[in-house]
Order: sequence, then structure tokens, then C-alpha cells
Amino acid sequence: MNQSKQKRIKRVIRHARVRSVVSGTAQRPRLSVFRANRHIYAQLIDDGSGKTLAAASTQEFKAAKGKKTDLAGEVGKALAKKAAQQNIKRVVFDRGGFAYHGRLKALADGARQGGLEF
Repeated sequence: MNQSKQKRIKRVIRHARVRSVVSGTAQRPRLSVFRANRHIYAQLIDDGSGKTLAAASTQEFKAAKGKKTDLAGEVGKALAKKAAQQNIKRVVFDRGGFAYHGRLKALADGARQGGLEF
């Protein structure tokens, strides 16, 4: 098994371990994050009904230039703004098996600046 496939499998296992504990409700949805090489995606999910309440990604900021970390912070703020329109203030953070560092931390900080409570 090559190293990149092994890294992906380990991340999926970590994510399953986190998901066994973290679950979102309508009052406190799960803020799920996925980090790809170019983009970062975040969505608020109500696991009870299995619906996505709000979503944001760096693809919305195609014209924006800058570091990926800075763009991740903007994604967090954009998601918080969309959540505020639906009267969502509290969320449960699901890091998706990724380390809470770099772009994930920037997204979480941006969401907190936007008004979300973890």
C-alpha cells in the first residue's frame, strides 16, 4: 500500500473515532470540515434529519488571492454569517480526522469571530 493511500485510510479511521462521539442536532448542528489540497469545505449538518443547513468553501472566493490559511478564516466567517441568518449560534466542531492546526484552526477562529460558539 502506498503512503498517500495509507495516510487517507488513517484519517478516515480518526474521523470515524471522532464521529462516534460527535453528533449534531437542529439546535446545535455539527460543523464538519474537509480539507483538500486546494480548497477547504465546511458545512453545518443536522444529523437527526440528515440535512445540511449551511455550507461554505474557498471556491466561493475564486477572485480572492492570498494564503490558504487566510482564505480558510474567510470561509469560517462566511459560514458563521449563513448560520446567523438561520438563528444558529452554537455548533459542535467536527475536525474530520485532521489535526486541529493550520487551516482548520484558522477556519474555527474565523467562525468564532463571526459569532459561532463551540
